[in-house]
Amino acid sequence: MSSRERILARVRRALADVPADEPPVRDSGGGFADSHGVGPALEVLEDRLTDYRALVRRVAADRIAEEVAASLERRGASRVVVPAGLPREWLSASSAAWLTDTAEEPVPLGDLDGADGVVTACAVAVAETGTIVLDGGPDQGRRAITLVPDYHLCVVRADQVVDGVPQAVRLLDPARPLTWISGPSATSDIELDRVEGVHGPRTLEVLLVEPTS
Repeated sequence: MSSRERILARVRRALADVPADEPPVRDSGGGFADSHGVGPALEVLEDRLTDYRALVRRVAADRIAEEVAASLERRGASRVVVPAGLPREWLSASSAAWLTDTAEEPVPLGDLDGADGVVTACAVAVAETGTIVLDGGPDQGRRAITLVPDYHLCVVRADQVVDGVPQAVRLLDPARPLTWISGPSATSDIELDRVEGVHGPRTLEVLLVEPTS
């Protein structure tokens, strides 16, 4: 008997007394606080991101442009890459020079490497793991623009935050180029010395947009 057959046999034995017509238990869809007892999803996401050494700020929905501009100014970012589908009103308060990346005219690799940062939205964010997922949508762009620049400013709306990975997976298209980001790019050597910026941005800053009342 193979390992697979042994595992399946154990599963069958465990389910032997379960009626064949018994429906599976489905997730009730309750909030993160109800199912985990650790607080609302937005607070959990903020806590996880901070623990991963990301820079996190809560912002009002009507102040995204001002907060984007303030973040870029603090970084001294004057040449910034943006995907073609990013809402232009988010950029209206900043004086930065925008390098717009499109399918027809992608920003050259040399310009990506020389840019001060990149601004994107996201597809979904996972509270439990502190993970932001990009799927290459119009407001996120191709994967290269978020991996080459050393600074990534990501805008995450409250309605994009889900409790856990299963909920996120149900919302995502597996055929799309998914990038799962849990904090700034980092690795550790055998001595556990942490090095950031090895295979992605050294700095991740997240603007968590508060839900509108």
